[in-house]
Amino acid sequence: MAYDVTMVKLVTGETVIGKADAATGGLKDPAVLQTIPTQQGVQMMLMPYGYPFDADFCGTIDGKHVLYTYKSCPADLQTKYMEACSNLTLSSGGLGGLDLKGESAAAGASSLLLK
Repeated sequence: MAYDVTMVKLVTGETVIGKADAATGGLKDPAVLQTIPTQQGVQMMLMPYGYPFDADFCGTIDGKHVLYTYKSCPADLQTKYMEACSNLTLSSGGLGGLDLKGESAAAGASSLLLK
């Protein structure tokens, strides 16, 4: 089942990411997005919205609490959110560095193209 991951700003000023709920206009399984300044710039951290009392991604936020819905959500942020919710690691696709015959996948692919 595919989810529409949406990023919103709540009336409280928090930036939240979650699965869009068409029935309420809100979010399911919300996570709050925290920005942490570092010497290299800014780092983003995702935490369950109810943290520290609710350590799981669960619950809902009704649409009446949404002040602003962002037009798009960065793909890497969506991937990290889905990984955190599901406890699975999502790959970017393809067989990248899969070593099937003791040679690199890139070398195998180029030799197939040259024949």
